Amino acid sequence: MIVEEAVKLVDGQFFSGEKEAGLEIISACGADLMSDVMAFVKDRVLLLTGLVNPQVIRTAELLDIHCIIFVRGKTPSRDMIDMAEEAGIILAGTKLPMFISCGKLYEAGLKGGGTRRI
Repeated sequence: MIVEEAVKLVDGQFFSGEKEAGLEIISACGADLMSDVMAFVKDRVLLLTGLVNPQVIRTAELLDIHCIIFVRGKTPSRDMIDMAEEAGIILAGTKLPMFISCGKLYEAGLKGGGTRRI
């Protein structure tokens, strides 16, 4: 699945990085605790979160996550958007809750699971 398809599936909108929306993703992680994200992450993962602070961008950059979708209508600040653009991270958002967003992506074939890369 590509990022653009994932964003459409959750009735989302882009905040930044729309030009890179052809990026392929093969799994997703839904979490508000960045420690949970660090325990999960693997290659070509999409992060869904309701946490909106700069730590999310820093964590994504550290773990080589290239796309974040904020759930529950959360909107990143201009500083976060700037940080993401500098790091090459796509930001999008949806009004849907995390559970529904993850369910829609799973139903469309995007899988979760896996463990942290070492």
